[in-house]
Amino acid sequence: MTRTHEKVGYIPKGKYEDHGGGAGGDPGDCSVEDAEAASKVLEGRWKLVILFHLFKNPVMRFSELERAIPAISQKMLIQQLRALEADEVVERIVHPQVPPKVEYRLSELGRELEATIAALIGWAELRASQRYSASASR
Repeated sequence: MTRTHEKVGYIPKGKYEDHGGGAGGDPGDCSVEDAEAASKVLEGRWKLVILFHLFKNPVMRFSELERAIPAISQKMLIQQLRALEADEVVERIVHPQVPPKVEYRLSELGRELEATIAALIGWAELRASQRYSASASR
């Protein structure tokens, strides 16, 4: 099935049209595709948790991440780290020694996410306190 804009030969302009604003600024200046691409980088149950630990500890070995997040399986941790590495949010450093030593750290792009994630956590805390005070007043 083809999309309508492929049939008519142009992409319709709409409410979420990209005005060249790109990253930062007013969310209305971003396209839906930009928002989807951004959410794709962070989607997954464990990515935000991994990033949170890497914000607190700039360099962590794989085993340290395993201990820091006991509820995650080794397979899932590997998958999430590989996805973050593929998206250039995390850098993997392999030290050639026996036994192998693998460390992870945030890339420059990953460090730029810190303020955004801190804002998201602040919003979640505000929401939780509002819900708590609303339920306490009932």
